[in-house]
Amino acid sequence: MRLNKIFASMLLVGASFSGNGWADTFQPFEVADIQVEGLQRVALGAALLNLPVKVGDTVDQLKLQQAIKSLYASTNFEKIEVLRDGNVLVVKVTERPTISSVTFEGNKDIKDEQLQESLDGSGVKIGESLDRTMLSGIEKGLQDFYYGVGKYGAKVKAEIVNLPRNRVELKFSFTEGLAAEIRQINVVGNSEFSDEELIGMLELKDYVAWWDLFGERRYQKQKLQADLETIKTYYQNRGYIRFDVTSTQVAMTPDRKGLYITINVDEGEQYKVKDVNLTGDLMGREELLQAILPIKEGDMYNGGDVTFTEEMYGKYLGRYGYAYPEVKTYPEIDDETKEVTLNINVKPGKRVYVRNINFAGNTVTKDEVMRRQLRQMEGAWLNSAQVELSKSNLNRLGYFETVDTETVQVPGTDDLVDVAFNVKEQPSGSFNAGVGYGTESGLSLQFGVQQSNFLGTGNQAGVNLNTNKYSKNVNLSFTDPYFTKDGVSLGGSIYWSEFDADEANLEAYKNSSYGIAINSGFPINEYNRINGGIGYRHNEISEISAYEQAVRFYDIYRDSDDPNAGLSFDNFELSLGWSRSNLNRGTFPSDGSSQRLNGKMTVPGSDLQYFKADFDTNFYFPINRSHSFVMLARGRLGYGNGYGQFNDNDQILPFWENYYSGGSSSLRGFKSNSVGPRSFYLYRGSEPCSPDPSGTGCTLPGDPNQIQVSSGRSIGGNAIATASLELIVPTPFLDEAYTNSVRTSFFVDAGNVWDTEFDYESYRYLPIEEFNKLEDYSDPSRIRASWGMSVQWLSPMGPMVFSLAWPIKEYEDDETEIFSFNIGKTF
Repeated sequence: MRLNKIFASMLLVGASFSGNGWADTFQPFEVADIQVEGLQRVALGAALLNLPVKVGDTVDQLKLQQAIKSLYASTNFEKIEVLRDGNVLVVKVTERPTISSVTFEGNKDIKDEQLQESLDGSGVKIGESLDRTMLSGIEKGLQDFYYGVGKYGAKVKAEIVNLPRNRVELKFSFTEGLAAEIRQINVVGNSEFSDEELIGMLELKDYVAWWDLFGERRYQKQKLQADLETIKTYYQNRGYIRFDVTSTQVAMTPDRKGLYITINVDEGEQYKVKDVNLTGDLMGREELLQAILPIKEGDMYNGGDVTFTEEMYGKYLGRYGYAYPEVKTYPEIDDETKEVTLNINVKPGKRVYVRNINFAGNTVTKDEVMRRQLRQMEGAWLNSAQVELSKSNLNRLGYFETVDTETVQVPGTDDLVDVAFNVKEQPSGSFNAGVGYGTESGLSLQFGVQQSNFLGTGNQAGVNLNTNKYSKNVNLSFTDPYFTKDGVSLGGSIYWSEFDADEANLEAYKNSSYGIAINSGFPINEYNRINGGIGYRHNEISEISAYEQAVRFYDIYRDSDDPNAGLSFDNFELSLGWSRSNLNRGTFPSDGSSQRLNGKMTVPGSDLQYFKADFDTNFYFPINRSHSFVMLARGRLGYGNGYGQFNDNDQILPFWENYYSGGSSSLRGFKSNSVGPRSFYLYRGSEPCSPDPSGTGCTLPGDPNQIQVSSGRSIGGNAIATASLELIVPTPFLDEAYTNSVRTSFFVDAGNVWDTEFDYESYRYLPIEEFNKLEDYSDPSRIRASWGMSVQWLSPMGPMVFSLAWPIKEYEDDETEIFSFNIGKTF
């Protein structure tokens, strides 16, 4: 069969029919049939759909040109041949290969994900067809991508590896080279502000101090654009409304390793506000809008104030359902008087109502748990303030790493929206099981489950069984924070424990206890809450060391018939507390404050009559808008004492209820529980003084030459005061995705624990040097202080804390530690 060749072309734009060739003698013909050969991935119907020739059409030179262009435009083919077999039009095609994989080699400075994102914009994706003609452009685009981060020596080479079934592997090889450093930044045209002042506010740097470990002088195009905006904003916030960056030059050194950046500016002159006019639909609230206007006649023009005003009015309108208001400022500049009139136009738009509120990302937490935190209701108009409050409530739960909101307009309407809350869940509890060993705790067996979002219900539940060489305890607890729909909580706990203080490096005593408690909470408003509870506790105290502070307690409550016997107490306890929090998150907050005041006391008539009161406060002050730098100020005050009398003696705070300080929970840099009063023993000769039925002991005046004093371990006190100041900073070398689960800070801690009730004056008969030393231990003015750094992160086992701390104010006998590591700490 003889084929008459009509047209063959590799050009994307078709063929040219000119000259003395066969095109001059081409004769149009009527197409009796169309055959397409070479199809593999593309369906025949799809190919014919892109061919503007049908059976029965008469084709001529122009028609064939259009057919070829149309086939190439479909982006499915890289080679097309058109032939004639009688009146049959034969189209032979070679399909573009399918990209089977895309790989990158040699890229260290830029991640694969960033490079692939750049390729996506060019349509280079796995599963898509490859247009070979675009490779050179893609190579140049990737090279420009490197230029944008200051790597001007970078080279990019694309390689195509052919695979069976018309597939290809696309390989990109990179030679990154070194990043060009900024040698010098110059600002030209400035007279009002110095070069140092302007360059100092830029992200790009031409000088980095030796101690700045994370500073760099690398050039980045995106940072330069941001820096130009920074300079412009700086000027416009100070009245220079005509300020302009006239040009920028980035010049490279001959070795392509250094850059000189020159920024040319036209400062203009300062302008004052002549008048402020509110126009548009003010909804009858002109007086209110005028009253809250932060810009006044005669003020220096400030671009930041203008932007703030627009945003403030927009948020105000958003509270009344106007979801898409337009607030724009049109300045009228008078260059002769150097004044500007600000015309603020307000267009509320149409009031918008909420159709549905949807949640996404909550695989564990139930919708109803999240929905009860909402203040924006379905069917009501959209209130931006209520949406933000709902977001804050969800964040404060502590179940989510991030909470984002999105308002989506309902298709086909202009007054309905759906509100979407997108959350990323984080561990809301801890699980631990295993065998461990510590220098202080020895061998330990642990099993525990603690959940603040039990089975996604929002309930708090815990089962903890722990044992080590000094402690054994079992605790079962459960709290329903929404026992009623109004947010009244109800919970309870049952517990049993045994504690051997001597094995815990404290003054020796044993405490066996068990009890039950019921508690409830009542919300006052969004931020304040009252909590109360009642409980029963049984304590059995035995094997008490005969140090003087314990002797005092023992003498009050001992059995006169058996003075060396253990002590047993049954107490009924009442608790009452107030808490307030407007923190922006429940875990790792970065803004807001929280306060907590708790008190407990035993019921009159209990075996022991005492009370304790504690106050804690936290303030978070974000330093920058992204909240990556935050200042945290914390403080704690606590006091406890006895009330009433027992056997004609004033009751005192039981020593096992004392406050302790030191360690990762308070004064970092000092050993756990080591700060504060120390026990002391008195001896006559070689025999230690101990309590006896007469109650005399060694506390009565005697011959100082026959009394020796021996200091013991820390015993805590009935008063505590601690404070901490922390600078929270971005964690070095950590991906931004972990910002809300890892926190690094530099801190200064200070505080003390002391005893306000123990009568040191009755020991004046002791040698004066020894007496002063004993009294100093409980001196409230002996403030300890430390500084250091801390890294906290959330793990499947619960919160973990690593700290390095060094004392900056300590005393001779203080016990210090540089390193500490904790599991299960509550932040």
